Amino acid sequence: MFHGKEVKITDPNVANKLGIGMVHQHFMLVENFTVTENIILGAEPTKMATINIKDASKKVQQLSEKYGLNVDAHAKIEDISVGMQQRVEILKTLYRGADILIFDEPTASLTPQEISELIQIMKRLIEEGKSIILITHKLKEIMEVSDRVTVIRKGKGIGTVTTAETNPTQLAELMVGRQVVFKTEKKEAHPKDVVLQIDSLVVADNRGIDKVKGLNLSVRAGEIVGIAGIDGNGQSELIEAITGLRKVKEGKITLNGQDITGLKPRKITESGLGHIPQDRHKHGLVLDFTIGHNIALQTYYQAPISKAGVIDYKKVNEIARKVIEEYDVRSGNGEASIARSLSGGNQQKAIIGREISRNPDLLIAALPTRGLDVGAIEFIHRRLIEQRDNGKAVLLISFELDEVMNVSDRIAVIYDGSIIDTVLPHETSEQELGLLMAGQSLQENQNKVGGENE
Repeated sequence: MFHGKEVKITDPNVANKLGIGMVHQHFMLVENFTVTENIILGAEPTKMATINIKDASKKVQQLSEKYGLNVDAHAKIEDISVGMQQRVEILKTLYRGADILIFDEPTASLTPQEISELIQIMKRLIEEGKSIILITHKLKEIMEVSDRVTVIRKGKGIGTVTTAETNPTQLAELMVGRQVVFKTEKKEAHPKDVVLQIDSLVVADNRGIDKVKGLNLSVRAGEIVGIAGIDGNGQSELIEAITGLRKVKEGKITLNGQDITGLKPRKITESGLGHIPQDRHKHGLVLDFTIGHNIALQTYYQAPISKAGVIDYKKVNEIARKVIEEYDVRSGNGEASIARSLSGGNQQKAIIGREISRNPDLLIAALPTRGLDVGAIEFIHRRLIEQRDNGKAVLLISFELDEVMNVSDRIAVIYDGSIIDTVLPHETSEQELGLLMAGQSLQENQNKVGGENE
């Protein structure tokens, strides 16, 4: 129903005409276009069949000023921050006259400061009479910005509550169906020998541009090192270099004292590496394989699964059933279930179970809880801490600052392809980490605040 009338929204153009705009989680922007060119793309104003960029830029600037977005209409997308790109996405919907704006996980790649600014922008839009649908799993933001909350579990609406009459604990219980612990309890870490050592690493992206620039990092047995940073600062290239998925341009990577720089992924895996990839669909699972076959992907050629070059499928299923039970992977047909039929949380549990069951010395967990509900997040955090307590080294890469703060023993901040500082969770805050992630040193900020107070 839309304004009391039943409508059929068959494509984005119909939604646009109805005044419904979408702010996507992954920005739909052309990097070498200007802000104005991106905003008018698909809705170009014309005079005599010619696009009038001047008039469009003027309208974009007026909208920017009206809603306090402060975006330069003439700037190129590749030259502005992630937070500013988010504002461009908002302007795209406003330019098309949207009265209902749908925000899909809008803070996934923002610093704490940018998140605060975005929330203020949302509140201004509401004051202007706009309606906002916010899709997010971040309870803190739901409590701060929403008026009503609808909880969806397994594709079904569980209930709608007034935000002022609920709290994060109650919402989490509605989402998961049980009580959830937000703060993962862990003992103090007692790190031992260095497992992963990275020295002066340089890695280029697909365009040949250096994304990892002289990076140095170490991870010891019995600790979790979290990497905090805004998306696009070299995290993906770093992970791919360590796991053998991307060529190293310069530098050295050692695992348990062995130089693994440039080795094939299988050799690196056999050297003691476990990898929970960023994209579970692209790099974690073969979606049309069964869960049993997916769990055997890393070990199908080894004993006890392989005997004289022949796969023992009875053993495959036996190992898979053990992983499914231990990691609470919920599937209709157990190990025979097709991977794509599982929920995201259960797919992730299957990947984690597969990687940990191989008993790796180093576990790389890249965005391990992305898009998961609070119950699955709680489960995965416990498993990462268990690995640490078992004397393993864990490298956690996440864009969720509360996750990095909650799980890590040390936090390495990455900016523009380098580790610019390493801090302890109990000695820092999300605001300080946000400054570091934006490339501003804490000392510089303290000096600036001190100068203003004099």
